Amino acid sequence: MPYRTMSLDEFAKHVRMDAREVRKLADRGKLPGVKAGGEWRFNRARVTEWLQQEIHTLDQPRLVEIERAMSGPSSDTDVDHGFVVTELIGLEGIDPLLPARTKKSAMRELVALAGRTGLLYDAAGLLEAVEQREAMCSTALVHGVAIPHPRQPMPYVSAEPLICVGKVPGGIAFGGQDRELTRLFFLICCHDDRHHLRVLARLMRILMDGEVVEPVMVAENPADILQILIEREQEVISELL
Repeated sequence: MPYRTMSLDEFAKHVRMDAREVRKLADRGKLPGVKAGGEWRFNRARVTEWLQQEIHTLDQPRLVEIERAMSGPSSDTDVDHGFVVTELIGLEGIDPLLPARTKKSAMRELVALAGRTGLLYDAAGLLEAVEQREAMCSTALVHGVAIPHPRQPMPYVSAEPLICVGKVPGGIAFGGQDRELTRLFFLICCHDDRHHLRVLARLMRILMDGEVVEPVMVAENPADILQILIEREQEVISELL
């Protein structure tokens, strides 16, 4: 039931936050909730949108907590040590020279790249969803990276969840707050909100220090790019072992 309303305690459990902290943030207007009968209520779809917009601002411990929360019921010490991001990237979904010169063409070419994986059912629907998400707020991050994705998961747009990776060596303006040109793109398409947020949290951990960007930009073929990302994700996993 992805669009049901959650209480404050349910919201806190959903994102693994202290309920007192949640109440303080809600009272300050920092969370996407509404008060009804003196009690805070949170729509799960809006919570997903809020988290995906804020996730790039979270530090490593909070990203780990998001991963844990979105992995399903677990103990306080459990965390998924598998390859959450790179397991969704296939060689056919990597383009070392994405033919894009504008933000619009970058989104179009990324969806076309997803089509070449053979997993995409509805290219037009995915492109429309990605464009609508970018119209809300750019997914451009620091280090010349962007992570285009739909506002909400799209379970019927593809045969299975996927991530496509495209490089634009010269960079394009993609709407980043620092006006830095974007050179590396990760198109994300997941089937449910928990998996979507889990993938985003892990990807933010992979990209957090920016050290993976330059090696990827130097790599000339899909196999090398994927290997670099696999090794970086392994490092991220190892940090928790």
